[in-house]
Amino acid sequence: MSVVETVTEVPESAIRTIHTDLPVNATFHVWLKAKKAAEPGAVSFSNQNGKFAEVSSVNTEEFGFRIYQVFGGGHVELSYDTVTTAVSVIYWFTASDVLETGITVVHTKPDNAAPELPDSYHFRPPFGWMNDPNGFGRFEGRPHLFYQHYSHGLRWNTMHWGHAVSSDYLRWRHLPIFLFPSEDLTTRPDKRGGAYSGSTIPLVEGSGIRVFFTEQVQDRVPEQQIQLTATSSDLIMAGQADVILAHRPDGQGLTPDFRDPYVFRGPDGLWKMLLGSQSDGGGVILLYETLDPTAASGWTYLGKLWVETRYRTTAIECPCLLPLDGPANARSTRWVLIYGLMHSEDPQTGRKNLTMADVGWFDGKAFTKEFGQELDFGTDNYAFQAFLDGDSIIGIGWLANWADANPEIDFPTSMTLPRRIHYVNGELLTPPIGAAESLRSHILDRTRLATGERVTFINGAVEILIELASPGAPFELVLEHPTVTLGLVSDETGLWIRHEDGRDGPSPHYIAKGARASRIRIFLDYGSIEVFANRGRYVGTKRIEGFEPVRSALLKAAAGAVVHATSWALKP
Repeated sequence: MSVVETVTEVPESAIRTIHTDLPVNATFHVWLKAKKAAEPGAVSFSNQNGKFAEVSSVNTEEFGFRIYQVFGGGHVELSYDTVTTAVSVIYWFTASDVLETGITVVHTKPDNAAPELPDSYHFRPPFGWMNDPNGFGRFEGRPHLFYQHYSHGLRWNTMHWGHAVSSDYLRWRHLPIFLFPSEDLTTRPDKRGGAYSGSTIPLVEGSGIRVFFTEQVQDRVPEQQIQLTATSSDLIMAGQADVILAHRPDGQGLTPDFRDPYVFRGPDGLWKMLLGSQSDGGGVILLYETLDPTAASGWTYLGKLWVETRYRTTAIECPCLLPLDGPANARSTRWVLIYGLMHSEDPQTGRKNLTMADVGWFDGKAFTKEFGQELDFGTDNYAFQAFLDGDSIIGIGWLANWADANPEIDFPTSMTLPRRIHYVNGELLTPPIGAAESLRSHILDRTRLATGERVTFINGAVEILIELASPGAPFELVLEHPTVTLGLVSDETGLWIRHEDGRDGPSPHYIAKGARASRIRIFLDYGSIEVFANRGRYVGTKRIEGFEPVRSALLKAAAGAVVHATSWALKP
């Protein structure tokens, strides 16, 4: 379908017109606002017979959401006067096949538009701000990804849930905005809250999904954060939300932090819910359960599943718990508990907001830890969420970190590569999903990098595989980037990402201490580096400011230390 946008100057107005060709029964989603208090903002719809519809808004503070369905197909023009009307986003879709075809974006304003990045393979929203992945799962045969979203800029603001669907976790179709906060929260862009993070399960009573999320309203008394649930039978938009947990558990010494519901089946077959919070003892994970087979009500508090005191953690965020090496109902099955440490800092390395992965046993009431490790030594795999897809755990994270972001700056980001989580010979491994190899477009080099020659890249989408003659063999991979000193180093201290961006003060030391790497995969993309060593035993993810690509690589190592090094151009 073609889209053309034109601007016509007439006295005291500037008419912007968007031309698009539609199938029958197309639904438009339009966000607009008035520029003048005395005159509504309006977008009109016209065809060869003239104007046939209009949507309008009198709000001058925030973009209002409007829906209009065009039953007949053909050529349609959408017009508005830029003197009286501001428009943030316009897209259309057909509800009958949107899961197969996605949305068609016909307009964004310049300051919320997605970057144009040839062959970039990480998930990014089609417009606006994105942070935590939400509701990650397979529903009615397809992987679905929801995410924290604000449509009208690249800065954090009132939270909605964006939505996309895939067949392989790598190539995504964007879908309509799925979940909206309360109408009161959407009237002003004042960062008071919204529909925060959560999870999703299949509806047990029929087709569709049930969503769990935190609603935040700043300064609401007595609770700023409460838990809500909603359902969707069509997987396109969520219905009316109902409160399921209106307050924190009493007598637990908790701060107002009370968020990120993660719902899953326990080993006893009952629905369980994890929530993140903070108490006098440190960051905590709260455990709830319900006897309701639909998980719609009856949630009762069981206790504190985990208390975290390391790294000066405040609240715990985005917890999830999954069976790791066997059926969920077997006593011998290990489980993995993953959680983010808000405001944490490792004093030895300067890294902040760490994410932990603890392996142990869960009987439905308590978690007993066997061992634990950091999920990611680069720390920019944050708010990680995973689910059980058949016999495999698949997870994804926000490729960023609140240590670098704040609500006052533009901060475009992506999601990480999706990862498997599995337990092998006493180790927790988190490699990229096997389908990541399908991103390889063609080989760039098989010999020059290994022999110490510089290899030049054609764009920012590259994979490098390095095999060493012995575990822990020293090397330095120098990555040429126009604004950041970037590379990967293996030495006597471990495996670490060199990242120096010229900011005041020392850069954090992104290191897997003591790691003795022998096989390393490095994924480069516009704005990121992801490192997977020893098949996912050591994983490091780092966001790179901006979208300048890595231009070349140079590998420094002793003679004979590198068995081979291969690089591929990647393409989704």
